[in-house]
Amino acid sequence: MRGDDRRQGSMWSYLSPEARVPKDHPLRPIRAMVDQALADLDPLFRRLYSTIGRPSIAPEMLLRAIVLQILYSIRSERLLMEHLDADLRFRWFVGLNAADPVWDVTVFTKNRDRLLRGDVAAAFFAAVLAQARAAQLLSDEHFSVDGTLIEAWAGQKSFRPKDERPGPPGGAGGAGDFKGKRRANDTHESTTDSEARLYRKSNGQEARLCYLGHVVIENRSGLAVGGTLTGATGTAEREAALALADAVPRTRRASLGADRAYDTRDFVAALRARGITPHVAQHTTKRRSAIDGRTTRHVGYAMSIHARRFIERVFGWGKTVGPWRKTHFRGRARVGMAFLFGLAVYDLVRLRTLLAEQPG
Repeated sequence: MRGDDRRQGSMWSYLSPEARVPKDHPLRPIRAMVDQALADLDPLFRRLYSTIGRPSIAPEMLLRAIVLQILYSIRSERLLMEHLDADLRFRWFVGLNAADPVWDVTVFTKNRDRLLRGDVAAAFFAAVLAQARAAQLLSDEHFSVDGTLIEAWAGQKSFRPKDERPGPPGGAGGAGDFKGKRRANDTHESTTDSEARLYRKSNGQEARLCYLGHVVIENRSGLAVGGTLTGATGTAEREAALALADAVPRTRRASLGADRAYDTRDFVAALRARGITPHVAQHTTKRRSAIDGRTTRHVGYAMSIHARRFIERVFGWGKTVGPWRKTHFRGRARVGMAFLFGLAVYDLVRLRTLLAEQPG
């Protein structure tokens, strides 16, 4: 018997969003880990928010919404609010009841900007890592480092001479022709994002306005244990790698794997001075490598060279699922915040798999 095509829904529903999410849904273990991390951040939230005045969006709800935005590759805050309004899974994850109104987009973005002042992204990333450390999933001996380009939210035609006067209102809007003209970061800057730099990572690629994101992973589980965002320069990758090596908890005789772009005498010497064995791929094209036989003769060197390729999983995930292919933020502070949130969410997804594989 054919059922009726009813257009009028039920007026009342007694099912909560919790009841509409299957028990084996992959969001459930992520929600549990996020809640534990947010509980660790409660003292930070207490210092960041005033005890008087009109209540804002709860920072716990705000962070859960950001996690969802990254997990589901939602490209804008307006679309995120639409999902929150219509999807009960999103409401359950964030902590909204079925009848609760969603936030205005402007209110959401203004409250998110408050997280910059408290460096909440770094604290959230550290809280996620604390759970991995408690589960004994982190190595303190063997690491790998690499960097990736993050395209800025700025067009090529916004890269104008610094001393150029703005055109009259209603003009061409920056649509000038720059073909055949020399452009450099010393003399030009973007009128859209002045902190983005024109850069290309290798020959044969076009130069783009971008930032550089740097990640260090531990080789046992492939979890990201450190990250930072810098301006795009020719030495930024090696400088960031040394800073990350100083910040990551490690034993005295740790190793750090990297590709051949890091094979310079200064970088290798700086690692050795820190008590870190440089497991850097040898760059021997028309030059002599800074890595010699005292390093390459050990079996651990070959193992590190093999393991360092797993860092590409982080970048692959961050540019297909996460927010790293082309940021929709402007300014190094906001782009850096989005970069660290992306790292934290990657670790959450990775932890979900690793914890499920543990016995018991």
